[in-house]
Amino acid sequence: MTERLGTRAAALMMGAAMVFGASQAALAQNVDGPSLFWKISTWGNPRAFTAGLEHMAERVAEETGGKWQMRVFYGEQLSKAKENLDGLKANAFEAATFCNFYHPGKNPANMVTTMPFLPVTTWDDMARVRAGLYEHQILKDEMDQWNAMYYASTNLPQYNALGRGEPPLDPSDFKGLRVRAGGGIGDAMAKLGAVEQTMPATETYTALQRGTVDAIFLPYTYAHASYKLDEVADWFTANLSPGTSDCPIVINKTAYDALPEQYKALLAEIQPELLGVYRAAYEEADAKFLPRFQERLEEITYTDEQLAKFREAAGEPVWNAWVEVNKDNFDAQAILDETLRLANEGGS
Repeated sequence: MTERLGTRAAALMMGAAMVFGASQAALAQNVDGPSLFWKISTWGNPRAFTAGLEHMAERVAEETGGKWQMRVFYGEQLSKAKENLDGLKANAFEAATFCNFYHPGKNPANMVTTMPFLPVTTWDDMARVRAGLYEHQILKDEMDQWNAMYYASTNLPQYNALGRGEPPLDPSDFKGLRVRAGGGIGDAMAKLGAVEQTMPATETYTALQRGTVDAIFLPYTYAHASYKLDEVADWFTANLSPGTSDCPIVINKTAYDALPEQYKALLAEIQPELLGVYRAAYEEADAKFLPRFQERLEEITYTDEQLAKFREAAGEPVWNAWVEVNKDNFDAQAILDETLRLANEGGS
């Protein structure tokens, strides 16, 4: 099943912006309904991160005989990456992706997913925690403010750093480095003495090339390669894995509420498939890009003792600071507790 999904994801990612599905006449119709056209807003080019969007669009067209078409608009054609929630609120499009640390003030509760060194290490851990948090009323209410609802996680892998200049061979070597890292990961780096900087992924190549940042934290390895950062880097961390961020697929509530019931059921049927699509896409990217990194760049692997130092200095202290900052706005402790409960369900 995973192999089949991986082949499909790879094939989908070869195209540019497109409307998925064959002509209505060429498709078998399993779900009858009205003709619809949905716009999906995202940034960057087709890549592992967009594989789920492309799969959703393909399957919807397939199941409705082409009556329900979705088009993925890449490259911030519809909205800037930091403004996709605003676009959903304004009913400018029907679905989008967003990254929580691009605008922590818009989604403060969801920022719990960026906390560093959580006991969330495996693919299944990350999927379980994100899916559970999406069902929490505080996170649902947070999306309600943007006329949005969670649909599926892109289940971003753990972040690692890639940079220029002298490599950080020890936790103390991050002191003074200018590091692109958002949310809790950025706070963790600041605890180590780094200078935290936040910018959309689309701006990272120029920043690293011009030397305005020394290191970039992004999902390992596909995201670094997607933005060609290895072309202007000297080193990468292989096992720091301080955490990740959340960049979910969300749907415009007005558009969803207007759907006939059979189309809502179709979305629910397709949703579980996306996790397999993303797993295959990220694994395929790692198989492709990791050897390239190892050939071109210095690979940094930290010892267990060094990783313990990272966790002690920049793990739980950051969680507690996040709770303190947010406690008067929502029950941040409850969100953190739920995150840890979901993580520990897997025995990790």
